[in-house]
Amino acid sequence: MAQERGLDLVEVSPTARPPVCRIMDYGKFKYEQSKRDRIARKKQHVVQLKEVKLRPKIETHDYQTKLQHARAFLEEKNKVKFTVTFRGREMAHPEIGQRLLVKVLGDLADLASAESHPRAEGRMLTVTLLPKPGGKPPVKGGTGTGAAAG
Repeated sequence: MAQERGLDLVEVSPTARPPVCRIMDYGKFKYEQSKRDRIARKKQHVVQLKEVKLRPKIETHDYQTKLQHARAFLEEKNKVKFTVTFRGREMAHPEIGQRLLVKVLGDLADLASAESHPRAEGRMLTVTLLPKPGGKPPVKGGTGTGAAAG
């Protein structure tokens, strides 16, 4: 029947009992399938690890700026690694870095959760934050003011 119509006999579902076959143009079928795959790949998001570096004696404005960057990364559904680097005598007071990371966790609790507790790695103290599931990422390109022309 397929040869009479100038088409191909394609096995659609080989695992089904009985196996399902259709008479169709195989080239067109492969093209449409690759098109669907391309669209699906375009919609998926690859999670990246972004790093935000802090110092124990960070000033308030600098801290707020770093927090805004981290917030933007988390809204894009990326992981964020916070690193507090100690220099010289700052190593004598690691609790300052601990308090700083706990403050970060508190300030970003609405968007993220900690992958693990803050841990020391040599002269650095690190914690990785994961974006909380759910919620849509903000639409890019919007003004955010809500003002309409008119």
